[in-house]
Amino acid sequence: MKIILAPMEGLTDVHMRHILTQIAGEQGYDWCVTEFIRITNQLLPTKVFYHSCPELLQAGKTANGTPVHVQLLGSEPQVLAENAQRVAELGAPAIDLNFGCPAKSVNQHRGGAVLLDEPDTIYQIVAAVRHAVPRHIPVSAKMRLGFNDRLRMIDNALAIESAGANWLTVHARTKADGYRPPAHWYELAKIRQMVKLPVIANGDIDSIASAAQCQRDSSCTDIMIGRAAVINPQLVRQLKTQAAALSWPELVQWQLMFLSDMRHALAHPAFADSGIKWTEHGAVGRYKQWLAMLSQAWPQAKLLFDLVKKEKSYHRIQELLVQSDVLI
Repeated sequence: MKIILAPMEGLTDVHMRHILTQIAGEQGYDWCVTEFIRITNQLLPTKVFYHSCPELLQAGKTANGTPVHVQLLGSEPQVLAENAQRVAELGAPAIDLNFGCPAKSVNQHRGGAVLLDEPDTIYQIVAAVRHAVPRHIPVSAKMRLGFNDRLRMIDNALAIESAGANWLTVHARTKADGYRPPAHWYELAKIRQMVKLPVIANGDIDSIASAAQCQRDSSCTDIMIGRAAVINPQLVRQLKTQAAALSWPELVQWQLMFLSDMRHALAHPAFADSGIKWTEHGAVGRYKQWLAMLSQAWPQAKLLFDLVKKEKSYHRIQELLVQSDVLI
């Protein structure tokens, strides 16, 4: 079973990828995927790719050696191909194409899930990128079951396969479904019957039990996990190795590292070239975002969030976090 950390806009950035792959360890994620990079009508400057994926400056991997695939989003095949070629030259271990983003602002500009009504366009994009990228670098795609309905689900999967993609990830909902439960894993089994390329299941996988149910319903061995990976950072270890649960003191240390990474940028000197820097306000807000999500699984996190939610000082939050065993 392969487990992949999902791309999530505004959430799984370089700092979150760094901390989650560190927690998961060497037996954790098989790879991560960046937040999408929006491609419109030009070849983007190198600094844009470094900003979205600073890991390109260290062989396309996180600090613990987990590969980071670069995701592109757009609708112009040739422009996407040119940008994919540039990313490959910069050292990306793989290129992923986004046909799943449900955001209205993205769809209005012919990006993401709206293209699921255009199987021919999807074919042209994947084929152009596959042609532009060296054969040893995989090209993959991520899609939903459809835009407003599932009528073109198989057509889109076949288009992606025939265009030369190495694998396909499917979020088991349409754009119209949004993120409302349930995820329709059984639809992925229909896709699996029609294509030969590997299919990775995504959507509502948040526990050992749901992962097993998804595999049964979808006929997929490999899975991608998203928000559950952020809420429960130990999930991937439990799925892969049946590891013991993290203790709160252990999780406190990881949170302190997360804060430090944002305040000082990652320790690797190459990250100084990426332009990734945080203000104190930004680091504090980003940490609170993670703590609020952790509170869905950790009672201690909920109590700590109530203590820090109005704090604005990095050092004060750090103090409360260190003292959390006593305070809560």
